[in-house]
Formats: sequence, structure tokens, C-alpha cells
Amino acid sequence: MQQTPQDEYVWVGDVKTRYWSLGREGPTVILLHGIGSSVETWTLNLEALAQQHRVYAIDLVGSGRSSKPDTSYSLANLVAFVKTLMDVLGIDRASFVGNSMGGGIALQFALTHPQQVERLVLVNSLGLGQEISLSLRLANLPFADKLYQPTRSGTALFLRQAVFDPSLITDEWIDLFYEIMVLPGAKDTLFAQIRASVDWFGVRAEVYRPIRDRLNTMSLPVLVVWGKQDSILPVAHAQVAAQQLPYAQVHIFDACGHWSHLEQAEKFNDLVSRFLLSI
Repeated sequence: MQQTPQDEYVWVGDVKTRYWSLGREGPTVILLHGIGSSVETWTLNLEALAQQHRVYAIDLVGSGRSSKPDTSYSLANLVAFVKTLMDVLGIDRASFVGNSMGGGIALQFALTHPQQVERLVLVNSLGLGQEISLSLRLANLPFADKLYQPTRSGTALFLRQAVFDPSLITDEWIDLFYEIMVLPGAKDTLFAQIRASVDWFGVRAEVYRPIRDRLNTMSLPVLVVWGKQDSILPVAHAQVAAQQLPYAQVHIFDACGHWSHLEQAEKFNDLVSRFLLSI
């Protein structure tokens, strides 16, 4: 694992929020992680993107080392959190790079606050269809949250589901994420995040339909990136974006799972850097 930036914290309302920042010049880019994730998943991307941008990777409310309040984790509330964070940091306008749930937040943010969004990069994004892995749907079983206890082996399984090549998940990654998984409140907010967006049948209709139905109204440039072997959100959702977003580019990585930005980091960084700077 590469050396990471120093943890920084800021208060977003009453939420103590961890973030990493890198790069002093250029347009602002905000990186948004997925469910059960944290800023660490952007470790292989930050330095490359910061060559020509001011980059912020944030631990969303309830995730990573940010505060974990007992609250609603709906996309609308997460969008409001990101909006307040931008206000606190003095960011008027930014491009968003969002993975999974982070992509759903980025889409919803762009629909809600279009004047504050320059470009979008959707990385194996939530919000484009109903289909999602059985493992996430099972979180809706009664008492699932009471029966689940984080373990190191369970953390390893979770991480390996996110990639095509499980050898990428080193002991260092497992230890890091297990340490975050056992933080006070982490389990409860993990289930709250999943259940806010996913029910027994898949992604909740009230989550993806309002986004999908308005994709054709989005007038900003969008890069859609997906791993062909994604076992969490199917690559077919990338085609939904390609067909309905007026200014979409789509890139599918082969031999790649749900964390395209980590698994194909070098190619991803080049692709995204060129997209963000294109005219």
C-alpha cells in the first residue's frame, strides 16, 4: 500500500468528518467511496489525480473514521452532508468521482445542485438499476444486524468480493479494514447504509428510479467506468448510463471487479485525468 496523506478532520454540523486532501493547484475533485468503505480505497488514485487537481477524499458520515450518528442514511441525507462539507471547506464547484454508493450520491448531487458540479466520474455506480448482489440484499433479513459480528475473516471475504483478483487483498488491507469495521457504531451504520438503499429485491425503487428517470436531463460530461466482472453491481448498468446520459463516455475494464479504481489503478488514473482535463 502506498503512503497515504495525513488525516484531517472538519466538523460538518455535529459530524466529525475525516478527509484527505492532496494537490495545491487546478480544479477541485471530490472522491466519494461506497458502502462499508472509506478514504483508503482511493490510496492508489490520490497522488496521480493530485498532479493537476486539488483532490479531497472524504469519509462519509457513518463511514471510515467519521462520526457514526444514529440517523437516516438516505441518498438525500448523504447529498446534504456533502453539500454542507463543501460549504465548510469553501468549495463552490467540483467534479465528483464516486464508487458504488458514492456514485449514487454524485448522481443525486448533480441532479439537486447542478450549478456546483463540473463533471462526474461514475465508478461501478449505484443508482442505475435494481440489480445488486445477494449479500447486500441479505442485510434486510430480520435480526441480520444482531447476528452479524465483524471478524477478520469476514472482512477479508467482504474485500475479496470487491475485486476480480483476490490476491490484491493483502493482509495489510484486511487489517486496515477490520480495524475500521470494529470501531464503535461501525456495524450499526453499515446496516443502516445498506438498508437505506437496498431492500430484499435489490436497490430500492425510490433510490434508483428518480435518478434513472432524469439521466437524460443531465447536461454535464460524465465518464462511466465499470469492471466487467463486477459481482456487486452488474456491468449492464453501465449501458443504462450510456444510453440515457446525453454526454456520457463509457469504459469497461476486463478482468476487473467492483473496485475498478483500485484494481486497474494505473489505467484508471490516466483515463480519469484525461477526462477531467478534456475540453
